[in-house]
Amino acid sequence: PQWLCVMLTNTMGRGFMGRGAMIPRKLKPFLCRMLSGYKPKNDVQGSYKILDLEEGCSLDDVRNSYRNLAKKYHPDSSSGMADSKAFIRVEEAYRVVLSDLAAKQKSEPGEEEEDQFKSKSLQHRHYLSFEGVGIGTPSQREKQYMQFRVDRATEQVLEYRQQRLESRCAGSDLSRAQDVRQSKKVKITQAVERLVEDLIQESMAKGDFDNLRGKGKPLQKFSDSPHIDPMTHNLNRILIDNGYQPEWILLQKEIRETIERLRKSIVASRSKLGEPMTLPEQKQWGRICEQFAEDIRKLNKRVDNFNLVVPILSRQMVHFSTDKEILRARKNYQAAVEKVSDSDTKENEGEQGK
Repeated sequence: PQWLCVMLTNTMGRGFMGRGAMIPRKLKPFLCRMLSGYKPKNDVQGSYKILDLEEGCSLDDVRNSYRNLAKKYHPDSSSGMADSKAFIRVEEAYRVVLSDLAAKQKSEPGEEEEDQFKSKSLQHRHYLSFEGVGIGTPSQREKQYMQFRVDRATEQVLEYRQQRLESRCAGSDLSRAQDVRQSKKVKITQAVERLVEDLIQESMAKGDFDNLRGKGKPLQKFSDSPHIDPMTHNLNRILIDNGYQPEWILLQKEIRETIERLRKSIVASRSKLGEPMTLPEQKQWGRICEQFAEDIRKLNKRVDNFNLVVPILSRQMVHFSTDKEILRARKNYQAAVEKVSDSDTKENEGEQGK
């Protein structure tokens, strides 16, 4: 039997060492204890030394010491001093010390009952799970951890609802501010309308509207375009009758009058010079052309302003070219000279005929 146990132990050891990844963590300490051949000794003083305690210590001291040593030597604690054999010795010493404390408690009268010294579930793995929440057995700590998760989820939900309410309040404040601005605009518009109405009534009371043309006669309806309502047509007719013109029409009229005036002035200036021009006359003509170019540049700025306000795209105007305008003035001058020469020739021929 002895050699059979030795063979089984060696065979199982090689199998377990080859397949260490397949062994559950909970069974590692017991398998190590079984394969290492460790035999616990019920030495009370040695157990106290292993736990770094002295005889006569309290139960809390024993538990705290065991917990600290378990964190240091447990194989799953990720500690640099992790050792399965040392952990097994600590566990056996912990059991021996608990038994010794229980025996001393029984011998002393008036102490608490034996139940509090009964072996309890080992606490060496409790700190590795449940995020360090709760105390007691694993099942108790699991229940406490579930309650902790429920409380935490409830707090997160409350915070999320509070954020949503704050965002809604901010949006409502913004919409309320917009409503206030809109109401102010409406109030201002109504105040202006009332002011205009008061001014009209005051003018009517003074008799300013008594001498209007067509007083007492019905207004003529707009018969040319039935798509325009009579009110708009009547307002437009009143504006036209009183000399009102839109800004872009006035600008267009001003631009046309200015270019015609410039064209006539440059032709008249060229007519004052001789044909052909002498050197002083050429210098004078150069100064006239420079002034004409400056006038054209100012006129093009008016054209830009006109294009910004004209409502119809097809009515926009292009810039005037200085070179083209000077060439046009020369052609007009040549045409005028030829016309004068033709008239002089006809007069000479008529006198010769007479």
